[in-house]
Amino acid sequence: MNWRQVAAVWRMEWKKTLLSKRGWWIYCLALGPVFLTGMHSLVESRRQFSHHSLGEDGTVFAAMFMFFYLRGAIFFGCMGLFSNLFRGEMLEKTLHYYYMTPLRREVLVAGKYLAGLTAALLLFGGSTAVSFLLIGRHAGAAYTDYILHGPGLNQLEWYLVVAALACAGYGAIFLMTGLFSRNPLIAAAFVFVWEGINPFLPSVLQKVSVIFYLRNLAPVEVPVPPPLNLMVVAADPTPAWLAIGGLLAVSLLLLAYTALSARTSEISYSSE
Repeated sequence: MNWRQVAAVWRMEWKKTLLSKRGWWIYCLALGPVFLTGMHSLVESRRQFSHHSLGEDGTVFAAMFMFFYLRGAIFFGCMGLFSNLFRGEMLEKTLHYYYMTPLRREVLVAGKYLAGLTAALLLFGGSTAVSFLLIGRHAGAAYTDYILHGPGLNQLEWYLVVAALACAGYGAIFLMTGLFSRNPLIAAAFVFVWEGINPFLPSVLQKVSVIFYLRNLAPVEVPVPPPLNLMVVAADPTPAWLAIGGLLAVSLLLLAYTALSARTSEISYSSE
């Protein structure tokens, strides 16, 4: 692997990926929680007495992270970012310019993946950090103490780790589907349904997913409300080192398959 060429592709692609006009809705996904947590702190700071504790704010953020970030914003954001790395060039009929250069296909795949990952981490990692810091800001010094001297900083670190792993895992999936599928939405719909029903699958099948490992790594557990909790199948949690290593290994395997398959891929603009 020529890492200088990978870096060159990354430099050309990451700003284009981050600032793409087609990705305006991805910015909305990333900025939505920031707006909501900011408004929450603003409204609460104007009240004489707070109606809830910092622990309740932490539980609310954990639920928002699990159900909005992981199952919504990061999933669909990665679909938009990574699927368009190749599909966008095909639609614009510009991919052949890369293919005409003395550039190995696996170098192109690696550079584009890193560009998409950079954009995803900046958007959703940044959004996660800012939202976490804002949600309890109305408590003032108590929240600062919660972060610096309590469990807050450790929780924030784990939320960022989980967000980064989600971007890496879903990014590898959608980069592959964007290269080989004429309609990545079909593959995205299948993955979305599979990830959504994960808690209700047999324990063996639960482990064939991204969300299972991300859920185990989340620093605050979100209880499943009734009556859905009656249908949840309890699976043995995976140790953190194995969950992180497993997700990274699967992402690398998907990238390796995409890179090897890209060697023989051909461009056809006629059906686009």
